[in-house]
Amino acid sequence: MKFQPDHSDTEQEFVTLMLGDQLCGVPVNDVRDVLGDQPITVIPLAPPEIAGCLNLRGRIVTVVDVRRQLGLPPAIDQTGRMSLVAERGGELYALLVDQVVEVMRLSASRMEPPPPTLQPAWAAFSTGIYRLRKRLLVTLDVGRLLTIGGAVH
Repeated sequence: MKFQPDHSDTEQEFVTLMLGDQLCGVPVNDVRDVLGDQPITVIPLAPPEIAGCLNLRGRIVTVVDVRRQLGLPPAIDQTGRMSLVAERGGELYALLVDQVVEVMRLSASRMEPPPPTLQPAWAAFSTGIYRLRKRLLVTLDVGRLLTIGGAVH
């Protein structure tokens, strides 16, 4: 997907999250709920990107491990991880991340294309970057994160 710069004065809102030391963001409109640490039931024979499933108010939710999707090693400390709940095709999915930080509003015109030095696993899921004061925010596409084994969910 080719990067299309937005030269308007519109603002975009992102739910920011941490994956290791990297600050990332997903569009707030793609997030239905934010969950604290939840018990996850392992699903036998599921693809490695699927951490398992959890029960959310009586609904079974598939949990996608975003660290695995991006080729990161498992977190040393697995406690306190959080999930962003997204809905696709009438089904709920939880994106398992290290930490949810805040909602951030950024000017669409400040978004830059992903740099060519971005690791291929990250580039496949990134929609762009924002240069903040002391760090880089990598924006992620929720739809692409829900692509497991070539099938879009």
